[in-house]
Amino acid sequence: MTLDQGLLFGLFGLVLIGMLSNRFRHDLVAFAGLLVAVVLGLVPQNEAFSGFANPAVVVVALVLVASVAFQNTGALGLLAARLTREGRMVPVHIAILGGFGAGLSAVINNVAALAILMPLDIQAARKAGRAPSLTLMCLAFATILGGMVTLIGTPPNIIASAIREQKLGEAYGMFSFTPVGLAVALAGIAFISLIGWRLIPSRDNQTPAGHSSAGFMAELTVGKDSELIGQRVLDLEKAARNADVFVIGTRDPDGRFDQARWALLEEGSLLVVEGAADAIASFVKSNGLAIPPEAESGADEAKDERRKEVLAAAPEIIEVVIPGDSMLVGQQPSSLRLRDRFGVVVLAVRRGRATISTEISHQRLRAGDMLLVTGQPIRVAPSLELLGLVPLSRVDVSPLQKRDMTLVIVIFLAALAVATSGALSFTIAIAIAVVLYAALGFVPMRDLYRKIEWPVVVMLACLLPIGQAFDQLGGTALVAQTLSDITQAYPPIVALIAVMVVTMTLSDVLNNVATIVVMGPVAIDLAGRLDANPDTFLMGTAIAASCAFLTPIGHKNNTLVMGPGGYGFGDYWRMGLPLELIVLAVAVPMLMLVYPL
Repeated sequence: MTLDQGLLFGLFGLVLIGMLSNRFRHDLVAFAGLLVAVVLGLVPQNEAFSGFANPAVVVVALVLVASVAFQNTGALGLLAARLTREGRMVPVHIAILGGFGAGLSAVINNVAALAILMPLDIQAARKAGRAPSLTLMCLAFATILGGMVTLIGTPPNIIASAIREQKLGEAYGMFSFTPVGLAVALAGIAFISLIGWRLIPSRDNQTPAGHSSAGFMAELTVGKDSELIGQRVLDLEKAARNADVFVIGTRDPDGRFDQARWALLEEGSLLVVEGAADAIASFVKSNGLAIPPEAESGADEAKDERRKEVLAAAPEIIEVVIPGDSMLVGQQPSSLRLRDRFGVVVLAVRRGRATISTEISHQRLRAGDMLLVTGQPIRVAPSLELLGLVPLSRVDVSPLQKRDMTLVIVIFLAALAVATSGALSFTIAIAIAVVLYAALGFVPMRDLYRKIEWPVVVMLACLLPIGQAFDQLGGTALVAQTLSDITQAYPPIVALIAVMVVTMTLSDVLNNVATIVVMGPVAIDLAGRLDANPDTFLMGTAIAASCAFLTPIGHKNNTLVMGPGGYGFGDYWRMGLPLELIVLAVAVPMLMLVYPL
């Protein structure tokens, strides 16, 4: 191993540790790694930002924007709503909604597909009287599986195509992944529908006996005009039962908690209640309660007036979940001044199966947390979008525009046809489609940049030069040689399985984009050493890079359902491990059939 190789391996190790720690955003870790590589002379200065001009990076950004055009027609949400019916058996519900989610993920962003379907799945679970945890993880896995079916279904496929073009001179087509990806997706959805959901612990988030069926603890204050002033906590118990909430106790301004039922309520008294989002909303409205002010310093009269306006405007209460790229991750509600800047107040926080009820405004929020937020209806929707939050308790189904949906599909299919014919590259064809979507108003101009997941784009653009240096300096060859030495006594199919298992393992704990950037070139080099078909190994690696089913951090969709499903870190492998084994059992024979060794 040369000095440069050692430095690059060490740098990759630090980048991986930084991403695994989840203390820093992945794009910042990748950017810092790129700068270190330039300073060490591993990446030439004139190539430091070449990744931003890479077609794979451009395609990822364009596909994200094109997904918005499909969402904005309203057809996807309406069709999904019609697919959810009361009284269906759990396996049938998972098969129908999961199959639809997989189909969506084949043409739009995986996270967008889950965001459309997750509120519907939660509502269906509540109407059926079952725990959302039984189906939410299945839906997340189904949307991940669907991304394997097409070139644009998931970023690893796009990057694998770019690697193939660089190494072999020709990129993959739109449906090159379909034979293997579709077989894997169908087998995976069949498994999670029939067997997988039974392996998930039921997280019904029920409170102890005698409490209301719940999910959140919230702090509410007694306003100066409230009829509750002078009453005792026990006087509220009938109203609490009617609203299906449980009054846990009171908290004084110094933070001391009191469970005494005879505690006297005064102006500014803080009530701690537990219940579902809609139950807490009803309790607030019917008992003259209010939202406590945020713990901020330097409050002035102008702020007080704005707060009064917020409280006087009949605010709505909504459940939301924090995705990994939200600006709230790692922040405290009070430090962001959510009430003044966005018109939104955090009432309660739930983290996995734990409900946080103390000093909510000073809690440092994490990806996957569920929040109970309130605000004026006119401000809540745009504020949630700006904050990057996914609403759960409200299903937004836009009016169906058949003409618009038809045009969106025709433009998309035309772009695919032109790219397939070879008249234009896929990058140019999809770029023209996005321009047409914007010109026709299917994608508002304000969304052209806002809907792009810039952390993913920046991370990919920063990792590509490092990955290229890793390849040029012999790191790829070294890893491939090691795998070749380990499997040389066996048939090439053993090496294929080995590289797929390594890729799956990395993807379970690392971002799938980083995984394919590292393992894609290794797969091609390994195939060359074994005198095997490089497509078999590269396609297998792309499929494996999308298999992040063992942890909540391997894929954003896993993180999104963690809070609403009440899952713990160790719940994912119960269904995820056999699912990954099924992926291997189906993908390897299909690869041998479609891309013979």
